[in-house]
Amino acid sequence: MKKIQKIGNYTRAYIGGDNGTYTQTPPVSAPGYMNLLTGTWANKHNVYDNYVNAPNYHYKNIFRLFKEHYSDKKIAIFSTWIDNRIKLIGEGSAIAGNITFDYKFDGYERDQIMYPHDPDEHYIFDIDQRVTNETSACIKIYGPDLSWVYLQYTDDVGHKFGDSEQFKQAVINVDYQIGQIWEAINYRMTHYQEDWIIIITTDHGRDPVTGKEHDDQTDRERTIWIIINSQEMNTYFHGFQPAIVDIYPTIAKFMNLNIPIESERELDGVPLTGKVSLIKPNVKLYDVSLEISWTVLDPTGNVKVWLSTTNSFKDGITDNYYLIKTVPIHNNMIIVDITGYQSNFYKIALEGQYNTVNRWVFRS
Repeated sequence: MKKIQKIGNYTRAYIGGDNGTYTQTPPVSAPGYMNLLTGTWANKHNVYDNYVNAPNYHYKNIFRLFKEHYSDKKIAIFSTWIDNRIKLIGEGSAIAGNITFDYKFDGYERDQIMYPHDPDEHYIFDIDQRVTNETSACIKIYGPDLSWVYLQYTDDVGHKFGDSEQFKQAVINVDYQIGQIWEAINYRMTHYQEDWIIIITTDHGRDPVTGKEHDDQTDRERTIWIIINSQEMNTYFHGFQPAIVDIYPTIAKFMNLNIPIESERELDGVPLTGKVSLIKPNVKLYDVSLEISWTVLDPTGNVKVWLSTTNSFKDGITDNYYLIKTVPIHNNMIIVDITGYQSNFYKIALEGQYNTVNRWVFRS
């Protein structure tokens, strides 16, 4: 991926939530995209397969958040799979926020006259190339403010041929396509003095035996990568293994989006740029206490420990949170008495100076 890797900083990342926990998410396409779009795992957005039967739109996607802040700015989608717009974003649906894309180029896979479905699925490559061309032209001419580009052919080739020369060639092809899009972005930055961020990732890995599937929680199926052109990558990006859910807060920070506190407490990701206070919260539930720990990335300030015994957010209702402790962030761990908050379920939000992380815990 010579062209892609020249774009910016590279890191290995992961998909699939925390293996064996309540956040475990199938390393499958639609759940992967929803992780990226909402900054949450499947226990929240409720997309566990490619059928996308009942997504929970209360966890607002990045396009909805953007439009709620900047109604006059433009959003775009360029996709080889129309379900990305119709089902995942929920375009036009009231419960999904009545999002309407200003520029949309997708649905070509339904046109079997122009793109007859051949056994080797080369028609998907042809659609990818059309999507690439449409992306490049739209960016050069109109410069939409927030865009999503989805290219599919590498996944189709992987399913058909697995680890193979055909798959390697498909990777080379998509490298050129992304390079073409990057040229259009460079054109905007050069001719219009605009500041652009491009984030490139994939939605899952491949199985470790054949490279054809991605249904289980093996390391290879859970491993993805992220490339960003920003020069402001932080310690978390360089020193830890980020996750696909970290892309949402990274975009929000770049676009100066103020995430409402009720949504921020639900986010499972942290920004990959700028200052981050803490990551990797861990909670152990005992009879009348919680042992809460975290990893410090910036020792500045305190950590506010918020607790809720409800999960009403999934129904569109704001949870009641109680501030149960404030401690210096460098403490790394505290034990809190929950005698007055007896429940079989707890949501804990740890609010640092620069970011908030959360963890759920269940009483068995």
